[in-house]
Amino acid sequence: MMGPAHSLSGAAAWLGVGAAAAAAGHPMPWPVLLAGALICAGAALAPDLDHKAATISRSFGPLSRWLCEIVEKLSSTVYKATRLPGDPRRSGGHRTLTHTWLWAVLIGAGTSVVAVTGGRWAVLAILFAHMVLAIEGLLWRAARGSSSDVLVWLLAATSAWIIADTLDQPGNGANWLFSEDYLWLGLPIVLGALVHDIGDALTVSGCPILWPIPVGRKRWYPVGTPKAMRFKAGSWVEVRVLMPAFMLLGGVSCLAALNFG
Repeated sequence: MMGPAHSLSGAAAWLGVGAAAAAAGHPMPWPVLLAGALICAGAALAPDLDHKAATISRSFGPLSRWLCEIVEKLSSTVYKATRLPGDPRRSGGHRTLTHTWLWAVLIGAGTSVVAVTGGRWAVLAILFAHMVLAIEGLLWRAARGSSSDVLVWLLAATSAWIIADTLDQPGNGANWLFSEDYLWLGLPIVLGALVHDIGDALTVSGCPILWPIPVGRKRWYPVGTPKAMRFKAGSWVEVRVLMPAFMLLGGVSCLAALNFG
């Protein structure tokens, strides 16, 4: 899928978690619902760090382009080192390592560790990075182009600072779900990555979500829906069906999470 659909699906997924938590009698504080939805929207773009033409590769200027090259080479190396006889030979690492459940869990766990041990500036850095991605994804066309990069970064930095200040207020959710402040920050990142993978599994190429678990003669088995139900990224199914559905589900879930209606 394309960036906007990935980001919308990530936000809708976290709002759905918020609705489920409210239904279970443990509603999220509204700052956690808001911050988590934005983080998840940003994290839903992150697996494409293995693709130099993806939104994330240009979101942070030369730094993200350089990181993209490293991740792509790492992914390609891991693919070649772990492929089974049934896995095709390929060049490049797109839709391999970063599109797996293991990557999602490791990135989420690593983020939680950094947030807990790194203090306020680490939390701000995590929030800033994901606010940039959320803006780039949700405001895809408006945020494109080098002339808007500085504005996106300023908006993301301001949002990160305000959100961190709000979460730090008593009862607003810095220690939501866990006793350690901000340990929960890894959860929307795991969810965003997994939602990205599921979205890609709906497209014609499928997605090797299960790696390193082998399926038959393949370790990089492209999980997906029946081929007749798959679509090309950016097709009318994605734009006219899935994106409106994500917006509707997100809106309904948000109201349920906030106990409206």
